[in-house]
Amino acid sequence: MASCHDEETESFLEFLRSEKNSSPRTLDNYALALRLLREWLGERASHWRELTADHFRAYLFQLQKEGLARSTVRLRFAAYRSFFKFLVHRRGYPASPVAEVELPKADKPLPVVLTLAQIEELLDLPMKTELHGQAPAWMRERDAAILELFYSTGLRLAEVASLDVPDIDPVNDSVRVTGKGSKDRLVPVGAHAIAALQKYRFAASVHEGPLFLSKLRKRLSKRSLNSVLKRYLALSSIPFNVTPHKFRHSFATHLLDHGADLRSVQALLGHSSLSTTQIYTHVTKERLREAYESAHPRAK
Repeated sequence: MASCHDEETESFLEFLRSEKNSSPRTLDNYALALRLLREWLGERASHWRELTADHFRAYLFQLQKEGLARSTVRLRFAAYRSFFKFLVHRRGYPASPVAEVELPKADKPLPVVLTLAQIEELLDLPMKTELHGQAPAWMRERDAAILELFYSTGLRLAEVASLDVPDIDPVNDSVRVTGKGSKDRLVPVGAHAIAALQKYRFAASVHEGPLFLSKLRKRLSKRSLNSVLKRYLALSSIPFNVTPHKFRHSFATHLLDHGADLRSVQALLGHSSLSTTQIYTHVTKERLREAYESAHPRAK
């Protein structure tokens, strides 16, 4: 391209710097994206005004051919969209040629799932850990019940925090949950979690009101519930951060691994859309592939 593009590029970068107050990192990324596009264009165009949607489609194809990550491609094109939007509004360009280009969807990372051995290690820790300071004698039973319930039901952090004693039905092995959008659902609870809950309620004399209590016998907050998990994570051999939501991921994936159907898992998780639940089928396929490659004598 001819050097006349420089003025428009510099004006755009100055606009980002002074009017949009963009970060130095954004300025560097956008300047690099424009330089790389300019280099690729070469003799294909002599001015930004000459660019068409076909130029950008060809460039997109080239980037994909080079194997660039989708996130990198989308970042580049965010720079081009912003640049041509500036040219339309400030330089009188008739339209943006980038607006017509359809980009690849952003990569959606697969959820991290704990192995059954890692889950069991965490679940066993509360009753093996000594109490410290002014912790009440029933705290180990409470923590064990919290971890068991997370894994047994796949409940969200906020759902566990809001549970009251009457929500647990030990006779029918279930818990009544108020999820997103104030929608109620009934979720089965496994025998190990029911036993842990009963043991905790007996030890702490919890008969009414909030289910999980602090040492001051107030409702345990979401932050405190998260701290419970972090405490045992620090004592475990698990090499990555584990959040309550990773228990939820593990709950869903382990169910699918052992034959549960997608609709049932959707209902258990309280997802309004099946597409939200389908991410777990990808996790299961990955796990099946790993199991096959590690176990089959002629997989590699």
